[in-house]
Amino acid sequence: MKIKKLVHFLLTFSIAHSLCAQKSAELKRERISINDNWYFYKYDSATKADPLRYDDRPEIADKTELRVADAKPTEAVQVISAQEILKPWILPTANPFISDPKNHHVRPAGNPGYDFPFVKNDFDDSGWQRVDLPHDWAIKGPFMTGWNAEVSGGMGRLPVNGVAWYRRKLDIPVTDIGKSIFLDVDGAMSYAIVWCNGKLVGGWPYGYNSWRLNLTPHLVPGGENQLAIRLDNPNHSSRWYPGAGIYRNVWLVKTNPLHVGQWGTYITSKNVSATSAEINLEVSIDNDSESATNIEISTQIFETNSDGKKYGKPVISFSSIKVTVDAKKNEKSNHSVTMKTPKLWGPPPNQVPNLYVAVTTLKHNKKIIDVYETTFGIRAIEFNPDKGLLVNGERIQIKGVNQHHDLGALGAAFNVRAAERQLQRLREMGCNAIRMSHNPPAPELLALTDRMGFLVVDEIFDSWERKKTPHDFHLIFQDWSEPDTRSFIRRDRNYPSVIMWSMGNEVGEQYTAEAGAAVAKRLRNIIREEDPTRPTTAAMNFAKPDMALPEVLDVISLNYQGEGIRQAAEFEGTDRIRTPPQYEAYHKQFPDKLILSSETASALSTRGVYLFPVSPEVSAPLRDGRGGDSKTQQVSAYELHAVDFGSTAEKVFASIERHPFVAGEFV
Repeated sequence: MKIKKLVHFLLTFSIAHSLCAQKSAELKRERISINDNWYFYKYDSATKADPLRYDDRPEIADKTELRVADAKPTEAVQVISAQEILKPWILPTANPFISDPKNHHVRPAGNPGYDFPFVKNDFDDSGWQRVDLPHDWAIKGPFMTGWNAEVSGGMGRLPVNGVAWYRRKLDIPVTDIGKSIFLDVDGAMSYAIVWCNGKLVGGWPYGYNSWRLNLTPHLVPGGENQLAIRLDNPNHSSRWYPGAGIYRNVWLVKTNPLHVGQWGTYITSKNVSATSAEINLEVSIDNDSESATNIEISTQIFETNSDGKKYGKPVISFSSIKVTVDAKKNEKSNHSVTMKTPKLWGPPPNQVPNLYVAVTTLKHNKKIIDVYETTFGIRAIEFNPDKGLLVNGERIQIKGVNQHHDLGALGAAFNVRAAERQLQRLREMGCNAIRMSHNPPAPELLALTDRMGFLVVDEIFDSWERKKTPHDFHLIFQDWSEPDTRSFIRRDRNYPSVIMWSMGNEVGEQYTAEAGAAVAKRLRNIIREEDPTRPTTAAMNFAKPDMALPEVLDVISLNYQGEGIRQAAEFEGTDRIRTPPQYEAYHKQFPDKLILSSETASALSTRGVYLFPVSPEVSAPLRDGRGGDSKTQQVSAYELHAVDFGSTAEKVFASIERHPFVAGEFV
């Protein structure tokens, strides 16, 4: 075997040496979909799975099936692992998104899992299920029934929980010698751990973030290459259907060792008008080679067609800049140009969502070594505390929805056409804005909102340090909140449809005074470092104007509080939060901050079912005789009644009409 490897190495070296000179100018960027030809296996039970876990999780003392939706989050439970876990080998993946080098993680020695059959090149996976990505292993069912179902209704009663593996061969030709090769995963649910040719590469635990691993040191160009990805999707980790598996796109990215980095361009505009706009560009260059390299950076801007593709000649160019990038280092380059009569991006029907593409080219010794494209838009956004939201000078009343990442019967596996159809139907009903509840979406969804002109509140977390469910994000918040937030912002900050960043939804830190505000301030500061052009917010269902958390936010986002929670007589006897209407109180306390309703209504109905007699108690909690029938489990389609903490849409509409300083709502 050693002789065989030596022969292969000598042959590869000889071919590479002969091709080196003539191919040096051809080491350009490739982005290759590797969604096809995967082999999938899921253990029958998580208790019977292999021990190659990221971390140990706390045991669950009781079921959470009956947890009230707006129950107060509680303190986290700490678990000390008694056996070896892989967390120390995964944490270094986060280093590019941790600002202070002192906090970078050092990878331990060793190669955990190297002897486990599933990671080996010669393992026979022919008996596994053949799948293409994106893939949601849970959506095919079966649905679980009964109050003691293993997976509760809050997570969809589908078999999302468990441990599973994905394996795929990689075709890496000899001509790839000298290239940097990366694995880009748009989303994998969850606790992903990756091996390449039996070597543990890294991973990413949060299932909603996009992430990258450098495969270059582990690949054998011209030889056999095997990817193995382990996912561990815990039960009681979500308050909605999370899906399961590698449910978004996966890419193999090949570049010159000196290249534009991951999400390596950042485009902003200021002094925007119909006559001119100042456009600023930051380019981040990575040098993976062993020597310092001189390069020339140039960028041209093109218009796009209705499909978002560039066409025609460049409308303007940035001045070229020459820089030297040291070996194994990153260098940033800043560029600026003024565009005359820009075609602005704005929401229909009165505006057009015009887009541009910036094409950044790197040259070394006059040869092109990398070309990187960035889609962006030019618009002026004003968050006026008295008038609401202004886009290019036009007041836009937010008529939005809270949208989770799944696609109904298709599950969480992302499908561009299905997502486009959702947006088209929402547009037909008058919707003009999307709040990404409560996590980063697929990047293709933001490309759609860009092209269709929707406004987006981009959200990152549903929980911080305090838990809502036993196995939610609070377990990894301490280690991953900074890298998750930075990578989220860097990925999404060039989308013009994104108008603000939401760093949390109904988090437990609303209840913890200054301690909770300190967490919010840390996240807010991270966001401002990555993108100072957009405001930050967090959706609050409990915090009042005189509490610590709202002070930290740039925009006040109220969940149900604006119109009031459990205030009518019909709500007597219901549990949890009771709040009088808060629009005026918040406007008085924060006269310089925009206010919006980030989550409203929550009325209930069963399509096509009408129950009589109709109760006169409108916008009241659903009960038997009040819009509901517990025997048939049906709700009247008149939508006159709501969940215990909600109200009808009409009540919200009337409340917002009485308070014109409110920018709008998301139902």
